[in-house]
Amino acid sequence: MTLSILTVPAFDDNYLWLVHNGSDAIVVDPGDEAVIVQALQQHHLQLRAILLTHHHLDHTGGVAALQERYQVPAYGPAHDGIAHLQYELHDQDQVQIAELNLSLRVIEVPGHTRGHIAYYAQQVQWLFCGDTLFGGGCGRLFEGTAQEMLSSLDKLAALPDSTQIFCAHEYTLANLKFAKEVETDNHDLNSRILVEQEKRRRGMPTIPSTIGLEKLSNPFLRTRVNRVRQYLIDSGRAAPDASDADFFAALRTWKNNFK
Repeated sequence: MTLSILTVPAFDDNYLWLVHNGSDAIVVDPGDEAVIVQALQQHHLQLRAILLTHHHLDHTGGVAALQERYQVPAYGPAHDGIAHLQYELHDQDQVQIAELNLSLRVIEVPGHTRGHIAYYAQQVQWLFCGDTLFGGGCGRLFEGTAQEMLSSLDKLAALPDSTQIFCAHEYTLANLKFAKEVETDNHDLNSRILVEQEKRRRGMPTIPSTIGLEKLSNPFLRTRVNRVRQYLIDSGRAAPDASDADFFAALRTWKNNFK
């Protein structure tokens, strides 16, 4: 049967993802048990597994209750300190969900947290990347280094441009406001801002995005673009001889303090 994804909003700006075939489902990063139970019941779905990207509570808070209710296994990163895991995952592991005939490749993407992972479903070109890559931005460096996050984003940017990005937060407009400061004359960025503003005006999510769109308009995937680097140099945020990681760190630091 054809696979579909339900967008389940939670908290102020989280998105939880239910992947299903009309009868069976898996959930990605269920920070809130109640909204997932409601969605499963509303759509008459049977939960089969839980997939986790990292340990933050807004991604894991509903795991114990869902496992108690549905008796399902949880998959997650081996090195991120998550309890309740039946399967600890490493880079390039394959997660097979038999009920959905779905295979997902694990990609280690440290930076936001030390053990953060993403899941890539090649057959449908879906990427579940938690808090590593956002629409127009990337996650804060709570546990990892700039070099780690840059390397992680490079891995994701190497996926096919048509890959759909299912990240975990509705941060896109705020991220694009910052991107506009970095690249005022980026035509692709300016066009995207109009599209995303209209989506939000209509109450629609801006996610999923695509890898191709992010490469054109997300400054954190563009730190090797000359005009981005020149702006960081001219504004005194980076030295002319800075390394790739230094340019990325300068951009991330700027974003941390951007209003």
